[in-house]
Amino acid sequence: MSHVSGAEVFADVSVDPSVRGFLYRPDSPQNGFVLTHGAGSNSRAPLLVALAEAFASEGFVVLRCDLPYRQARPYGPPRPGDAVRDRQGLANAVSALKKLVPGQIFLGGHSYGGRQASMLCAEQRELVGGLLLCSYPLHPPGKPDRLRTQHLPALHVPVLFVHGTRDPFGTIEELDVARKLIPAKTALLRIDGGGHDLGFKGKARREELPGQIAAEFQKLLA
Repeated sequence: MSHVSGAEVFADVSVDPSVRGFLYRPDSPQNGFVLTHGAGSNSRAPLLVALAEAFASEGFVVLRCDLPYRQARPYGPPRPGDAVRDRQGLANAVSALKKLVPGQIFLGGHSYGGRQASMLCAEQRELVGGLLLCSYPLHPPGKPDRLRTQHLPALHVPVLFVHGTRDPFGTIEELDVARKLIPAKTALLRIDGGGHDLGFKGKARREELPGQIAAEFQKLLA
């Protein structure tokens, strides 16, 4: 375990889109982790805060960042035309973190943020060393025929999926089928009874889950 002080406000406005969020700097860091949020949320989401603290305690420099659409509009979901710019914002966040750590960078996100992270990694195969996808939105609720899997065969880094058994954006069985499209190593952390928020809606919090996710991710990389 690594000692971690509180998160500091982070901004890099030298790039477009800019990078804005909160940075954790543990003692003796080796690797870095960029985490981002889902549609309608932001970098202050309870799940992201908990995950950032868990990975920082394991020695990762962690940046939880606001996607460009959220920087532009404090409320509301992303618009259809935002996705390309949001992916560029994530790429800029990865580049910013690479300047701060000597080792590998990893990327993760919740729902929409995870989907954009995975699409970015399909486009730029050497960008990061692994992916964390929490509540991947496999399809819109009630529309299992509209799968968001077209880019998965282009993923060539290890991927950990964290998914609730009550998530309307995809069943565990559907996710298992989708995982087989990925040529790299994958793993699934199943959250029994968990919905799309994984139990982090509002003030609710699953105390043990963040550490469990960090442990499973490192196990996947081993």
